[in-house]
Amino acid sequence: MSLLFSCRSISKSYAGTNLLFKDLELSIFSGDRIGLVGLNGCGKSTLLKILAGLEKPDSGTLSPKRDLTVGYVPQSCEFPDLSPKEILMNILDKNLPDYEREYLAEMQLDKMGFTGKEPSAANLSGGWKKRLRIAAELILSPDLLLLDEPTNHLDLEGILFLEKFLARKELTYLLVSHDRYFLQHVTSKIIEINKAYPKGFFECNGSYGEFLSRKEEFLEGQLKQERGIATKARRETKFLKAGVKARGTKAQSRVDDAHEILESYSDIKSRNEKKKTEIDFSSTKRKTTKLLVAKNLSKELGGKTLFSNLDLTLTPGARIGLMGQNGSGKTTLLRMIAGEVTPDLGTIKQADDLKIVYFDQHRTKLPLDISLREALSPSGDFVTFRGAKIHVNGWCRRFLFSPDLLEIPVGSLSGGERARISIAHLMLQPVDILLLDEPTNDLDIPTLETLEESLLEFPGAIVLITHDRCMIDRICNSVFSLGNPEKIETFADYAQWKASTQKKITKEKKESAPKTPQPQKPQVSHSNKKELSAIERKIAKLEEEVHSLNHLLEKQEVAENPTRLSEVCAAIGLTETKIEQLYLRFEEIDNQE
Repeated sequence: MSLLFSCRSISKSYAGTNLLFKDLELSIFSGDRIGLVGLNGCGKSTLLKILAGLEKPDSGTLSPKRDLTVGYVPQSCEFPDLSPKEILMNILDKNLPDYEREYLAEMQLDKMGFTGKEPSAANLSGGWKKRLRIAAELILSPDLLLLDEPTNHLDLEGILFLEKFLARKELTYLLVSHDRYFLQHVTSKIIEINKAYPKGFFECNGSYGEFLSRKEEFLEGQLKQERGIATKARRETKFLKAGVKARGTKAQSRVDDAHEILESYSDIKSRNEKKKTEIDFSSTKRKTTKLLVAKNLSKELGGKTLFSNLDLTLTPGARIGLMGQNGSGKTTLLRMIAGEVTPDLGTIKQADDLKIVYFDQHRTKLPLDISLREALSPSGDFVTFRGAKIHVNGWCRRFLFSPDLLEIPVGSLSGGERARISIAHLMLQPVDILLLDEPTNDLDIPTLETLEESLLEFPGAIVLITHDRCMIDRICNSVFSLGNPEKIETFADYAQWKASTQKKITKEKKESAPKTPQPQKPQVSHSNKKELSAIERKIAKLEEEVHSLNHLLEKQEVAENPTRLSEVCAAIGLTETKIEQLYLRFEEIDNQE
């Protein structure tokens, strides 16, 4: 395991005043699978950009391995009007023959689940653009891959695919994610950036579950430490109030000690203060048994039937999760319940004076050019929450915004910070039915947990679209599966839906398997057979060389010698290129027969 990248005492501020992190230490070794977590606005995405060379730290030292290649996948990915294959071919070295670039592009696309029939890359869904961007970085074989919220915009099928892909690939990566199940499945080390820790960050080797356990132990120990210092702080405060004159050396030393204890107490007390978004949805407390009844709903979009004969009844306490691939009609159904889309067939009957609030996944109702003050309090300096007037300064603190930021434009805020504004809007409206379309996008994990707790306490009805399996598990007491236009299946929970889905996949694989012997390929000519045999021997020998070279990287005398380390890495790269060329030649001969 060799050191690829080290960061020493790096610090970064936003707009010169808002400190993101200070004196951050980070070491990345080959084979590391690191998950980076922390509150929105703590600098996770900025740290990835610094590692990718897109931004510079204000201070500190960055020490990448010589000739280190880094791949970076941002949260949002855009492409020109070219096919996915053309996108990848253009990335590859132009000195390679066209047939070789085409083969490498097709091979990488196949690994990422592309069929070759996709539209222009510019017209791909957000999830497929994310897959293509990952493919574009991997085709250059980076030593280190940086992934910023890779599950955003992916449907559940895409997330499960990415989990399996990362699990089987020999990659070194650092990823930012708020998806707790994803973190549990794909990481072996967690780093949290948080001012609750003495150094501003906490690092734990192991799974996300182990991280949570270690974090809890550490914070409990820090609370005990605070209680221990508190007694000393009270004693020293009395001493200082007594007004002892520090004329002698001993008296001055005692005063200095007292100030040091009080400073330590203030520091640890501020670290132990738990700050979280205060989410509390207002219900109308309506006693109506049936809030909304939908019968025989059908909808067609662009010549495709999304669903038909769909029945849905929403009652207080109902928490329904909508599952299905992107394009299966989940958002359309949500907008239909909200009254924004009309069904082709069927009826929707609402209780009198029903209050419905719709959380839009794209946050389209939030202008980006207005200030944070205007976004949080559109009607002036006060908002009315549950009949009480609250000043905008107090209201912004409730959602973890500093009053100092009230005049900055919404467009300069992170996605998670804008999501908190949208949640603030929802809380101001008494509501019977909450319609939530991907509410977890961009939210940090503590805010997600607070949101879940609030939804569990909400007495009205909830219809939820999310790819966050942890939220589905905690919140939903019923799951609707969309995708089959003729039949909408319902399940008791996510586990039942998952078991059913896996059963269908297994059945489809069996049915699609060839039922008759496949025609034999023509017999390979003697000369080609001889060359193929020679290629196989060469590949085996070169793979042994790569294996031996990788062992060298683990030796201390190589890892600590930059020149020798560079020579070994170059040898590995050259040998792997030779292997790739031999495979290309093998396939070329094989296809000629």
